Amino acid sequence: MEFFEEVVAWARKYRVVVVHDAPYAALTYDGLKPLSFLSVPGAMDVGVELHSLSKSYNMTGWRIGFIAGNPLVVKAFGDVKDNNDSGQFIAIQKAAAWGLDHPEITEKIAEKYSRRHDMLVSVLNEIGFKAEKPKGSFFLYVEAPKGIKGGRRFESGEDFSQYLIREKLISTVPWDDAGHFVRFSVTFLADGEDDEKRVIAEIRRRLSDLEFDF
Repeated sequence: MEFFEEVVAWARKYRVVVVHDAPYAALTYDGLKPLSFLSVPGAMDVGVELHSLSKSYNMTGWRIGFIAGNPLVVKAFGDVKDNNDSGQFIAIQKAAAWGLDHPEITEKIAEKYSRRHDMLVSVLNEIGFKAEKPKGSFFLYVEAPKGIKGGRRFESGEDFSQYLIREKLISTVPWDDAGHFVRFSVTFLADGEDDEKRVIAEIRRRLSDLEFDF
């Protein structure tokens, strides 16, 4: 809240429009409540917020979301969009509208991701990583090891990520912009909690024969 208040004051001072990209905002864990930029006093005067149903309603690939906030900015966005496309397929729009009327969908998705994060963090720490459960989103960043004890070295997150996919068939995304990290995701396909445990156990099995050097 305090940060958003500072953003509002800054935007007023410099007369700029704030565009808050918030597709993950509803996916929060462990008692942390979702917070909208627009809930802060004065935010509606200086900005807008973008949301995507891909993240909070598992509508990935349906390409639908919404913009809310300052009426003039929303109108300007609408004017540009009117000249760029003709709108999303109406059945998808109706499905999205139904979903927005049922926030319990997002709550259940958040519970699922939170549960998976708990299991993934536990396994990675068991193997030697210093993983910490995030307060939101479905991504988990961990620092890449320097190498395997008595074996090959990893010069970057990219190097380690390539090793995981080539040698262990574990897909991650490298992130070397502020150190050497890789990103895991808890969006894996699993049919129920027992199947989730199976997937996490398989990650443990594939990595447990290695001793990483951090």
